Amino acid sequence: MSAASQPVEFGFQLLGTDGAARRGRVTTAHGTIETPAFMPVGTAATVKAMRPESVAETGAEILLGNTYHLMLRPGAERVAALGGLHKFMNWPKPILTDSGGFQVMSLAGLRKIEEKGVTFRSHIDGSVHFLSPERSVEIQHLLDSNITMVLDECTPHPATHEQALSSMELSMRWAQRSKDGFKKRPGYGLFGIVQGSVYPDLRKRSAEALASIGFDGYAVGGLAVGEGQEIMFRVLEETVPHLPADRPHYLMGVGKPADIVGAVQRGIDMFDCVLPTRSGRTAQAFTARGTVNLRNARHQDDPRPLEEGCPCPACTSCSRAYLHHLVRSEEILGLMLLTWHNLAYYQRLMAGLRAAIEAGSLEDFVAGFHETQAGGDIPALG
Repeated sequence: MSAASQPVEFGFQLLGTDGAARRGRVTTAHGTIETPAFMPVGTAATVKAMRPESVAETGAEILLGNTYHLMLRPGAERVAALGGLHKFMNWPKPILTDSGGFQVMSLAGLRKIEEKGVTFRSHIDGSVHFLSPERSVEIQHLLDSNITMVLDECTPHPATHEQALSSMELSMRWAQRSKDGFKKRPGYGLFGIVQGSVYPDLRKRSAEALASIGFDGYAVGGLAVGEGQEIMFRVLEETVPHLPADRPHYLMGVGKPADIVGAVQRGIDMFDCVLPTRSGRTAQAFTARGTVNLRNARHQDDPRPLEEGCPCPACTSCSRAYLHHLVRSEEILGLMLLTWHNLAYYQRLMAGLRAAIEAGSLEDFVAGFHETQAGGDIPALG
């Protein structure tokens, strides 16, 4: 076998640091991911309002899919029979799949959590399903996910120390079972998830327990659930130092641009969030100058682009006036263009963070980011 045809091993290379911030590269069977990285959310095997080719054009190198939604519809076995998720959704690049735990806790009806797993009713048709750590890993294997997440219990917020302890310990037992059930293949990895709510001692115990089991990457879960940015940053400062430095660090479900910038400063490498796509569908655009609401009448006669210098079609081909018209007319093209813009903005932000870490100028980059955001949108015409 030639060297060129050797299977690619899953791995993480740390290319540089600036303070606690890290510049790295994740290698998978379906390509590499430059970190810090943002993963657009393709919950049901699609990034809403975007063609997969368009998502790639924004600079995205990895997408997130969801076990809960895909197991219910169209079914993991069906996706496997059709060639796996990459082929099914026409996305040849890497894919990470959420374990389904968060959706079971937040969307499913009449759920019952036991040591063996979770029994729940589908939010689609009320049918009864059972999800265990082993079944979650099996589903993700059938989907052909490059990064599989362990099944965990997403601890509700707020939670007492006793509640958070019990929940975290259950998640750690499930993490071991997920590891035992994972079928290791070249170019595919399994991530553990740190829990423990807002309690430093529990976060430390959880991180150390996962490190002793041994995973290809480590996620911080149970944040961005209403605790606020200040507490989230504190928890990261108390948690990330206990994660293995030679593995990627993933903050689940985050977030706003300022959340991402602050988390990168605290040692996080990977992010996902529905915010850029969901906001695009509600006429909210993210820009270097902050958030712009295209529903506002101030844009109706404005011939200028949404954001000067942005290479996305919303900015290179359309005026603010036209985007405003599309939004007010409830035309599908409007939400498509704003979704594209938001994903492009997020990818430009990540590229800027990577370049700043490489240059050792992250502090200046962050100061400039906050200054520009605080300055607000360009003045209205007239």
